[in-house]
This record gives sequence, C-alpha cells and structure tokens, in this order.
Amino acid sequence: MTHGIEFRQISKRYGGKQSPLVVQGIDLVVPQGTLTTLLGPSGCGKTTTLRLIAGLESPSSGRVLIDGIDVTTLGAAERNVSMVFQSYALFPHLSVLGNVAYGLEVQGIGRDETRQRARATMDLVGLAGFDERSPSELSGGQQQRVALARSLVLQPSVMLFDEPLSNLDARLRRSMREEIRTLQQRLQLTVAYVTHDQAEALAVSDQIVVMDAGCIAQAGTPQQLYEQPASAFVAGFMGEAMLFEAVVDAAGWVQLGPLRFAAGRALPAGRVQVAVRPEAWVIDPTGAANPSAGSASLAGTLAKSAYLGNLQELSFDTALGLVFVVSPDVATRWQPGQAVGLTLAARGVSVVAA
Repeated sequence: MTHGIEFRQISKRYGGKQSPLVVQGIDLVVPQGTLTTLLGPSGCGKTTTLRLIAGLESPSSGRVLIDGIDVTTLGAAERNVSMVFQSYALFPHLSVLGNVAYGLEVQGIGRDETRQRARATMDLVGLAGFDERSPSELSGGQQQRVALARSLVLQPSVMLFDEPLSNLDARLRRSMREEIRTLQQRLQLTVAYVTHDQAEALAVSDQIVVMDAGCIAQAGTPQQLYEQPASAFVAGFMGEAMLFEAVVDAAGWVQLGPLRFAAGRALPAGRVQVAVRPEAWVIDPTGAANPSAGSASLAGTLAKSAYLGNLQELSFDTALGLVFVVSPDVATRWQPGQAVGLTLAARGVSVVAA
C-alpha cells in the first residue's frame, strides 16, 4: 500500500542544540486512504507531529514525505494538505459559502467553479441551504461542518484534524466522529487525527499511534493496542487497566496470586506486570472457582458498588489489593462485605514488562 504520509527519523526541538527534543527521531507511516490517530497525554508531541506534517513547523532532522514526495523543505502553502483546527478558525465576516469558498478564491479558481465546488462540498457535509448564514448563527456542530467543508473543498492529498471535537458536547461528539469517519472512508481520504480521547481514537481509526515524551510508545490497530499493549503506559492509557505484579514460571505460565493462565506468547521466566481491564474479571457470587478458567479463584470482599444503568462498577478487597470490576449484570444487588470468587476471562488480560 502506498504511503500517504511518511516520517523518516523526524526530530524536532525548539531553540538551540542544547534544547530538549519535543519529537525524538520517530518513524511514522500513514497509508493512503486510511485514518491514523495520534494519541497521548498533553505535552507528548502529538500536535507538534501534526504541525510537522502540515508544514507549520520544520523538523530539526529527518525527512517528511507525502504521497512519496519529499516535502521536508516545503512550506505549508506548497503542500497539498488541509487542516481542521480545534477552534474551527472560521472567518466571522464571511458567510458559510464565503468560508467554504475562500481557499478556492485564494487559488484563483473562477467564480462559477468556486461556487459550484463549494456548494457541492456543503451538500456533502449536510450544509445545503446554509449559503448566507454567518458563523455566529450556527451551532457548534454546524461550525465544525463548515470547517470540514472548507478543508474538503480543496481536494487535499492529506487532511489533518487537531482535537476537532473537543468543543462539542458528548452526544454531538459521537455524531460528528461518525460523520468524519464515514466521509473519510467514502472519499478514501488520508487523514492524521490528533486527540487525547481514547474512545474517540478507538472509534475512528485504522491505526492508532500512542505517543509518550516525543516518542512512539506503540502503533497498531485499535484492537491490537487495546488487547495487546506493549507496555504499562499503553495499557493504562488505552482505556482503564489495573497493573499487578506477577511471575512467569519455567513452563511459561503466569501466576497472579492464586490465578494461573497462559501468557499467549513466549516469555522468559521471571517477574512481569499484568494489565487487567475492569471487564476481564468474572464474578462468582458464591465464591466458587470458575472451572473454565483452569485455576483457583481469587477471594474478594465487596468494598463498594455503583449502579450506572447499563453496568455496575464494583470494587473488591483481595489479596492482590483493591480490584476494580465492571459488570454488565445490573440485576444483582450487591451488599458491602459480600464474599465472591474472581477469575479472569480470556480477553482483557495482557502481560507487559515488569
């Protein structure tokens, strides 16, 4: 598959040679027609990485390629790239049509073609009939659509999104992320997308790149990063996970307290950490072991519970410490101090380096 975006040993620092690196020698590939999300905590370098793709920043070393062409020395206006900003950056004095058409007018496209392409793009994002509205008359979701149309109308090789949904409420965020994903797949756009929201990244991505302190901690499909995190950092950042100390025996089995399970990959004997998702715990209210788990159960005593409508959040005191469990069983009414047996399901358990 052709690379839409490629980083080859890209580094970036602000200031002199003694200044710390914000991006540290990363290699990154975004295949054409796919969506890659850059995910990580504040200050990890994800927005700087996006700006390096856009040409808004120049790398301190390394090469940037778009569609196989080296664009390292080209400025933002010389790259066929469009960016949707967190703040939308709409022109308040222009109508919706004027905002969408602006880039075409700057390129010197004729008036008739400009209006035709602008209106066709507005139709594509659900803004038909909004020609003369001003940005101040629009809702947040509508303003987001204008920003999206303004980028799409330029028919870019690459589209960049910098926290595009952070100013929207939860329900509108869900709707807009579905629209962005649908458009990306329908038009086969090459997209790099920055967010700090794990659920958003899981929902829209072909590939997720988790960044930490200017480095790539792990890259892979959403399923790979959630189910097979390479480190404790990735396990903790991709959704909730609790880390426990465990031991791998000479036969390759992992011993976590009384629980024993196969690691799923070759590991040397010794100490490891096990990341357990809250939904991976299987609860037996009778306190008995789960025969299918192939091990004894972990005894637990209910410390607290919270009913959330479609699930219950439960915390149990165990020999491993406090264990947090999410259960889809909303019918059971738990009592503080109630004794249970806990075992592990086949999914949601990962062994990471100690």
